[in-house]
Amino acid sequence: MTAATLDLGDARPIPFHRLVSVELRKSYDTRAGFWLLMVIGLLVVAAEAIVLIVTVVQDEPLSYGDTTAVAAFVTSVLLPVLGIMVVTSEWSQRTAMVTFALEPRRPHVIAAKAMVGLLLTLATIVVALVVGLVAVLLYAALQGESPVWHFGWTGFTAFLVTQTFAMLGGFALATLLLNTPAAIVVFFVYRWVLPGLLALGTALIGWFGSLAPWIDFQSAQGELYDFPLTGEQWAQLFVSGVIWLVVPLLIGIWRVLRAEVK
Repeated sequence: MTAATLDLGDARPIPFHRLVSVELRKSYDTRAGFWLLMVIGLLVVAAEAIVLIVTVVQDEPLSYGDTTAVAAFVTSVLLPVLGIMVVTSEWSQRTAMVTFALEPRRPHVIAAKAMVGLLLTLATIVVALVVGLVAVLLYAALQGESPVWHFGWTGFTAFLVTQTFAMLGGFALATLLLNTPAAIVVFFVYRWVLPGLLALGTALIGWFGSLAPWIDFQSAQGELYDFPLTGEQWAQLFVSGVIWLVVPLLIGIWRVLRAEVK
């Protein structure tokens, strides 16, 4: 009697859009993911409300660019955490084995997770822009003035690019460490401690002042709001981006592709 066999030779591979759909659902289908998204939205609303109250009470001007800058600061802190959670939730909750068993093509899974991170970043940007719009309209109504829409395509493009870089920075750390607490701690060290160390090095070591702009990715991104950039500023953005974004991401992807799933 011939033993029964299961022939999967004619099975179609999982389409990429389905992988993206599954990964998108994973991003908000857990308590941590759901509340992270909620906190991002609530903090943006709270920050804009505080700015609105302060500017109205002190009779200070408020433009759409100001409200966007407030939203950019809030989301730039939390979007990297979102990028981290998209990756590390698989490993911390031990579901990576199921994921890679159903879809053994790991590059496709990584690409789907990155796409989800970009989609959530875009959604966050839209929410921030809408909340900022409402804040400007409320300010104009309370002050009896016409809304000031000073923002421009330069500010919008810089906002879009810097928020995307923020998320990808967290995503890169997540692939590199595959551990949620470790990745979050390293990110906050990079976000808050590293600029102080660079400033201290510049103050204490003369030649370090000319080196710091080439390794300070955060300051290099800030220059995008003062577009157009000089050739040196573009070069500094590229070099620092390679150091803090491209290299960790490439090493992290290599690690995910080779990591043993337990």
